[in-house]
Amino acid sequence: MPVDPAFARFDMARLYDAFNHHGEDGDFYENFIKTPCRVLDIGCGTGSVTLRLANRGHTVTGVDPAHGMLQVARAKDRESKVEWVQAPAAEFTLPDRFDLAIMTGHVFQVFLDDAETLAALRNIHRHMVPGGRLILESRNPQDKASQDWTREKTREQQVIDGIGTVDVYYQIKDVEGEHVTFDAVFTIEATSETLVSESRLRFAPVETIRGLLSAAGFGEVELLGWWDGTPYSATSPEIIAIARA
Repeated sequence: MPVDPAFARFDMARLYDAFNHHGEDGDFYENFIKTPCRVLDIGCGTGSVTLRLANRGHTVTGVDPAHGMLQVARAKDRESKVEWVQAPAAEFTLPDRFDLAIMTGHVFQVFLDDAETLAALRNIHRHMVPGGRLILESRNPQDKASQDWTREKTREQQVIDGIGTVDVYYQIKDVEGEHVTFDAVFTIEATSETLVSESRLRFAPVETIRGLLSAAGFGEVELLGWWDGTPYSATSPEIIAIARA
C-alpha cells in the first residue's frame, strides 16, 4: 500500500513532531510494562514513543514503511538504542520474538480493508511470544471526531528550528462509509511554499476490530476508551485494544 507524502518525504516528515505530541497516550505506553522487555513498535514514525521506551530500558525495534519518518527517528537516536526497520507491517521479518507490540498514533487506521489489516496483524502475531500483548488504538467512529477536521478548527502554527514559522491545517475531502479522505496542508512562511499530503483512514467499529484480532490469532482482548484506563463505551473517543497472543 502507498505511503502518504507527509510520512514518506523528509521535507514533510521533519515537520511532524512540531504538530503531533504524545501526552497521555505516550505516558500510557511508557508505563504499561515496568520490567524491561522486548518491544515492537509498528508504524513507529519519528520514534517519539519508541525512544521513550528505549530510554526506560526496553529492547525496542521500530518498524515503519516511510523513509522520511525513519530519517527523522534515526537522527534523534544519537545513542543507537533502537533497531530501525523500514518495511510495511505485513512484510517485515525479524529473528526476535516480542513481549509487547504497539501501534501508536492511530496507525491502525491506515489499513483500509480487512485483508490489509489481517495481513499486518497476522505478521505481528508471528513475531510475538506466547502470552505477549499487542496494544492498538483507533478513533471511535461513533465519536465523529473527523467532523471537526476543517481549516477553521484545525489550523495551527509553530516555529521550527532551521525552518521558521510553519502553518498547518487539515481539511476533509470525502467521507465514504468507514473511510475518511483528507488533506494535510503545510505552509512554510519564509519561502511561501505549500506542501499538501492526502491521507485516507478507516474508522472501523469496535466489533470489526475484535473480529480482526480474533482472526489473526489473538485471544483475550481488553478495551479501553481513554488513556486513563477508562473502559470503552459507545461514547468513548478512542478504541484502545489490548490483545493477548
